[in-house]
Amino acid sequence: MSKDISRLLRPKSIAVIGGGAWCQQVVLQSDRMGYSGNIWPVHPKATEIAGHKAYAQLEDLPAAPDAAFVGINRHATIEAVQVLSDMGSGGAVCFASGFSEVTAEDKTGGDLQSELIKAASTMPILGPNCYGFINALDGALLWPDQHGAVPVDRGVAILTQSSNISINLTMQRRALPIAYMVACGNMAQTSQAEIAASLIDDPRVTAVGLHIEGFKDIREWETLAAKAHKKGIPLIALKVGASEQARAGTVSHTASLAGSDAGAQALLNRLGIPRLRTLPEFLETLKLLHCYGPLQGGNISSISCSGGEASLIADMAIGTDLTFPELTKDKETRLREALGPMVALNNPLDYHTYVWRDEDAMAKAWAGMTGDDIDLTISIVDYPTTDLTDWACATHAALKVQAETGAQFAVAATLPELLPDDVAQTLMEGGVVPFMGLREALAATRAAGQVAAPVREPICLPGDLEALRTLTEAQAKQALAAHGLRIPRNRSVRSAEEARSASQDLEAPFAVKGVGLAHKSEQAAVRLRVHASDVADVAADIGTEEILIEEMIIGVVAELLIGVVRDPAHGFVLTLGAGGVLTEILRDTTSLLIPSTPESIRSALDDLKIAPLLAGYRGQPAADMDEVIAAVLAVQSYVTQNADTLGEVEINPLLCTPTRAVAVDALIRKA
Repeated sequence: MSKDISRLLRPKSIAVIGGGAWCQQVVLQSDRMGYSGNIWPVHPKATEIAGHKAYAQLEDLPAAPDAAFVGINRHATIEAVQVLSDMGSGGAVCFASGFSEVTAEDKTGGDLQSELIKAASTMPILGPNCYGFINALDGALLWPDQHGAVPVDRGVAILTQSSNISINLTMQRRALPIAYMVACGNMAQTSQAEIAASLIDDPRVTAVGLHIEGFKDIREWETLAAKAHKKGIPLIALKVGASEQARAGTVSHTASLAGSDAGAQALLNRLGIPRLRTLPEFLETLKLLHCYGPLQGGNISSISCSGGEASLIADMAIGTDLTFPELTKDKETRLREALGPMVALNNPLDYHTYVWRDEDAMAKAWAGMTGDDIDLTISIVDYPTTDLTDWACATHAALKVQAETGAQFAVAATLPELLPDDVAQTLMEGGVVPFMGLREALAATRAAGQVAAPVREPICLPGDLEALRTLTEAQAKQALAAHGLRIPRNRSVRSAEEARSASQDLEAPFAVKGVGLAHKSEQAAVRLRVHASDVADVAADIGTEEILIEEMIIGVVAELLIGVVRDPAHGFVLTLGAGGVLTEILRDTTSLLIPSTPESIRSALDDLKIAPLLAGYRGQPAADMDEVIAAVLAVQSYVTQNADTLGEVEINPLLCTPTRAVAVDALIRKA
C-alpha cells in the first residue's frame, strides 16, 4: 500500500473539471457543507460556476489542487488526469463511465482503463465510473449528486463498490455519524483496501464499514486487517456477489459443497472482519461499534415492560450465539429493591409498568440488569408515533444508566419506525446505542462480538496453471501418504490372477474399487466386505481396466470429508464436513483457508453437526481427534508444497476410529 491517499481525502483545495450539471453540483455541495478550502472550477468558456471564479484550463490554476473532480467524457478524462499528475496534484475522482465495466459491449473500455492508469502514474485516483467521496469531518466533498451527510466531529467511515448504495446510506436516519462516505468505482488503480488503510489513519474515525463485491489483492487485505487491529479500529463487511471459482464442476463433492461464497466467508473470518447480510444490520453494527467498539463476548441482558417483548427477543436470539446469563445474586438484590416483590426476576426481564414515569426508579431497575458479566444491556422501548410526552422518562432513564454506571447500554425499538430520529440522536449523544429493530439489534451485537485479531500467517496463494490432470485413486493416496496421511494397505491389480495374489498378501475383508471413475459408488464400482475367495470375481464384475483392493477399516465412529479447492479470489479453500455417500445430502460443512492452525481446524470440526459423533455420541467411543487433525494437516502440507500446480484435493471419506483416521478414497487434480 504505497499510495498516499490522505491528501485526496482531506483536501485543502479542490478543482472541479467540467461545466455540466454534475460538476455544478460538486461546487454547490461543497459550499453547503461549509468547505473552507479553495474551490477552483475549470471550464474553457465559463467565467464563473456556482459563484466561484472559473479557470479556462488546469494550467491556469493558482496551484496544483489537492483533489480534483473530473466530470468530462472518458477520453478527455485521460488527458485531464495526465495533466493533474504532471502538476503534482493530490488525486482525482474520475466520474466518467465507459471503461472496464463496459468491455462486454465495448471492447475498447479495457484499453481506455489501462491508458487512464498510465496517465495517473503515482497520483491516486478513485474510479473511474465513480461518484467520489464525502468528508463530513472537514466539509470536503467531491460528490456530484444529492446526499444526506451532515457535518460531524467524529464517526464511522463507509466504503462501497456501488455509488447508488453510497447515496442511499448517506440518507440514513438512524443517528449514525458518518465521517466519510467513499465510492470506489472500478478501482482501476486505488483499491478499497488502500482507501480503508488511509481512512483509519484519521483519529476521528471510529469504525469502518466495507461494502465488498470482490477482493482484488489478498495481501493488501491482510495488511489492512493487521493495521486496523493494531490501531484498534474495527472493520465490518457487507459482502455480496459470487466470485468465479476455478474448479472442475462435478468432479468432486468439495467443489459443489464449498460454493463460490465459502472462500469469501473464510477470508473474512481469517481477517477478523464480521460479515453482515443486510444494509440495516450493517448500519446498526457500525452504530454499536462507534459507541463502544468491539464487544468482549455475546452475553446480553434484556429489560422490557412487556412479557411479549421479553419472549420475542429470547426467541429471536436462538441460533445467534448470543446468551442471556442467569441473574446473579447481586442483580436480584438490586432489582428487588427497585421493583418490589410483584415482579418475577429473569433475564430477559419483564419489569411491568410499576415504575413507569419515575425516571430514578426506572434507571435503578435498568441499571440492575448491567454488570461485569454482561457485554450489552438492551432496554426495549417502543416510542409511539403520536404523543411522545409520556415516553421522555424512558430516554432520560437510559441516559442516566449510562452516565452513572458506564455500562454498555442500548435502547432498542421492535420496529425501526418506533424510535424517532430526534430521540435516537439524543441517546447517541449520551453514549446509549439507539437500535432500530430487534433483529438488527441482535445481528449488530453478535457482529460486534466477532471482531477479532487477524491470523498473522499469510494465506497460501494458488498458481494459475489449469489443472487438467486427475490422478488415479492409488496415485492420489500415495502422494498424500508421503505427507503423513494414513491410508489402508492396498494393491492395484489388472487381472484376476493379480487380484487373487493381492488377496493373499492383505487382510480380509476388502474394499474392491474400480479405478478411473469420478463417482464410483454411483456406478456400483465400490464393493465392500469382500472375502478373499470372492475378490477375483468381484473385480471382474466391476470391469474397469485397473482395480484397487484394500483392507477395510473397522470400528468407524464417523466419516469425514476433507476437501481443498483452488479459489483464485481467496486462496485455497479447505472444506471439512460430513463424508461418505450422503455428503451432498447432509451438506454439513465448514470452510477455512490454507494454512490453518491445528486449533482452528479443531474449532471448525467442533462446529459441524456431526461433532457429537466425533466426541462419542450416546456412550459410543469417540474418534481420536489428534489423528483427525493430523490427517487434515497432511492434506494441507501437500497443498502448500504443490500450490503452483494444484487444482483440488479431496478425501472422502476419512474413516475416523478411536485410534486412527484413515483416508479410503482420494482425488487430486493438478496441472
